Amino acid sequence: MSLLYKNLLIQTVFCSICPAGVCVHRLRCSSSSSVESSSISYDGLYPGHIQTTPVQKALLAVGSGVAALQNPYRHDMVAVLGETTGHLALTALRDRMRDDPEGYAVLTERPRIRLSTLDLTKMAALPDGSFGREYLRFLEENNVTPDSRADVRFVDDEELAYVMQRYREVHDLLHTLLGMPTNMLGEVAVKWFEAAQTGLPMCALGAALGPLRLNASRLQTLLTSLGPWALRSGRQARCVLSVFYERRWEQNTEELREELPELQPWGL
Repeated sequence: MSLLYKNLLIQTVFCSICPAGVCVHRLRCSSSSSVESSSISYDGLYPGHIQTTPVQKALLAVGSGVAALQNPYRHDMVAVLGETTGHLALTALRDRMRDDPEGYAVLTERPRIRLSTLDLTKMAALPDGSFGREYLRFLEENNVTPDSRADVRFVDDEELAYVMQRYREVHDLLHTLLGMPTNMLGEVAVKWFEAAQTGLPMCALGAALGPLRLNASRLQTLLTSLGPWALRSGRQARCVLSVFYERRWEQNTEELREELPELQPWGL
């Protein structure tokens, strides 16, 4: 990965928060990146990896953090923020996975939850109530796809990069198990669960800022009952990254929840 391309990426992050909307750096980024993108070859620790110095990581963290504060729907900036600030939390999560037999198998086999790895036809034929069928129903009803999860780029450890990728790809599975919708209240509740479960600074930021976007009645629900439940469940639950969900598609969802009692839907 060339130094020019790294600098262009950092400039792009800062250009994304520029109030002027158009600047010399943005024009340079768009023109230069289009020229070089066709000849980029990755020589990092994993496909797509971009090696960065501590200073570059700090710049990316600041820029992406400001962008995420301005617009929480900038998922690309949220992803960069998570990757550049999450080393300690990712290390702790990796260690928890290593200490769990099923989690160790996940780390060893590195399954991915993508459209290319899911047999949607088989999942659609599973009986109602099975975990795979309920997950597919969640995707269909909310018009979401597992391919929307960005690939990790800025984590300078191949195993920790997979842990971050796993965190992203099980997010919709948590929605399914917790019975949380994808509206703002549901997303904030899952983010509170994830913040308590993972310790990722990105999750803590989302948990802190998400309530600001709720109306008064939903904020009261979050603060008085839903939020405390999510925090308690996240703290007490087994590491959700350690579950080999790909081997559980045919399992009854309620049976899986009995194995993971902290992932019972709110109110049950």
